[in-house]
Amino acid sequence: MRSRGYWLYLIPSLVLFVGVIVAPFLMNVATSFTRWSGVGTPEWIGFENYDRLLKDERFWASFQHNVALILAMAVVPTLLGLVLAAALFDYIAKKFGPRTASALRAAFYLPQVLPVAIAGVVWGWLLHPSYGAVNEIFGIDVNWLGDPSIALATVMAIMVWFQLGYPVVIFMAGLQRVDPALYEAAEIDGASWWRRFWHITVPQIRPEFFVVLLTCTIAALKVFGPIFVLTRGGPAGATMVPSYFSYLNFFQRVNVGYGSAIATVLALIIVVVTFLFLRVQERET
Repeated sequence: MRSRGYWLYLIPSLVLFVGVIVAPFLMNVATSFTRWSGVGTPEWIGFENYDRLLKDERFWASFQHNVALILAMAVVPTLLGLVLAAALFDYIAKKFGPRTASALRAAFYLPQVLPVAIAGVVWGWLLHPSYGAVNEIFGIDVNWLGDPSIALATVMAIMVWFQLGYPVVIFMAGLQRVDPALYEAAEIDGASWWRRFWHITVPQIRPEFFVVLLTCTIAALKVFGPIFVLTRGGPAGATMVPSYFSYLNFFQRVNVGYGSAIATVLALIIVVVTFLFLRVQERET
């Protein structure tokens, strides 16, 4: 009887989950099988939207851009964040004090606190081809966000800056549970900082590594705000991603059925990626 009472506390969360996630997702799936402008009665067309999606070069190009953003938002920040967290915890905190390490950690995390719109506008000013500070400082004339050949690389660099603080904070929290005696013993044995990092830090915070890599990968797959603020998918589709491509079909091209198909495929990809990550994590642990 006591265990049954615990389920009562889950009812509000369950209602919110069904109302905010499950019901809209099922409605989106149903809409993806229709031709609909958002007004009037949807016309059932079966798998026509999905057949069109498989042949749409713009979708596959946007997905390739998404893979590049996974590198910028998940792989690079995770690796850099791991090194920076270990350096702050095992070197900076010991040599300059924990307050200095905490201040640097907060500085790395600051971009995560900033609203995406504000950060995007500021970067737009900094990289503006006419009056941007970056071009003025280096004495160059580059259209960072307007040149199709470098726009995606520019967005990737901005996203590394934006995402880096999250792994740093998670990894530093994970390092708090590592037994300090391991580092002391290794240091007495003459192990360098890099050897302590590779043989102690990395194995000890493996669970945090999987969590960070998974959450950052999901964030990269569904990234929308920075693309909307910085480039609107341009120039010439050079920074188009599936989430923004779905938005275009929903609200600008009023092709709700096709936009729903794109969103459904993206959601399924995220579910599959999550499942694979969890399976790998189970095997590793």
